[in-house]
Amino acid sequence: MNARVFRFAPSPNGPLHLGHALSALLNAERARQAGGRLLLRIEDIDTIRCRPEYEAAIRDDLAWLGIAHETPPRRQSEHFDDYRAALDRLTAMGLVYPAFLSRAQTKAHAADPAFPRDPDGAPLYPGTDRDLDAADAADRIAAGRPYALRLKMAEAVRRAGPLDWSEREEGRVPADPARWGDVVLARKETPTSYHLSVVVDDALQGVTDIVRGRDLYHATSVHRLLQTLLGLPQPAYEHHRLILGADGRKLSKSEGARALGALRAEGATPEDIRRLVGL
Repeated sequence: MNARVFRFAPSPNGPLHLGHALSALLNAERARQAGGRLLLRIEDIDTIRCRPEYEAAIRDDLAWLGIAHETPPRRQSEHFDDYRAALDRLTAMGLVYPAFLSRAQTKAHAADPAFPRDPDGAPLYPGTDRDLDAADAADRIAAGRPYALRLKMAEAVRRAGPLDWSEREEGRVPADPARWGDVVLARKETPTSYHLSVVVDDALQGVTDIVRGRDLYHATSVHRLLQTLLGLPQPAYEHHRLILGADGRKLSKSEGARALGALRAEGATPEDIRRLVGL
């Protein structure tokens, strides 16, 4: 029987905080319990915000916490061809279209509080360019217009049929990817998206168990859809509790959550970190 494979997959766009520590420690513990493997994946598709010094800090933090993982890590920025191949398959199925409405324009469409939103609260793309003439779309791209490549969600859902996933504490959970609307699969400046790259990586790396934060629970519906369309294996999932700040919101790098490195510099020990995250 093949060993179970877990992965910790941070983005090197800032230092790790307590929320990352909880996820990394849980992955390491689940791998140990299962006699499995733990992989480190560096999710650096954002080549502007992601930096080598943050990746080095991630490795230092994991070593300090006593978390051993296989090396070398997979860096997404080195595998854009893999994501392009998956995107080409979806395009050949007639499920991808270029959309030219900007984020700001989408938000303008959503000024009405009743405008439909995704599970994260962001306004859904209104489908403005879904049926745009192919020649017109090609002309806009050739002219240098910014664009996103989006999934034709309704058609994708129709083809995939009913979907669900295995959740550690809940059993089978019905998936509802349509709640996300026509999700972005790539952009002009970035040849993949989080949704597309993670399902491709998990399949190529043989990941069998995905342990990650509850904030990604609903995104699993999109991942199950893409896995089904692309004929990829279905991992088991565990979405753990989040570490919240004093304001009741989840910790965020962009909002200055205390870094593990800073806590270490102040004298914290790995045992202190485990206590702070409730382990």
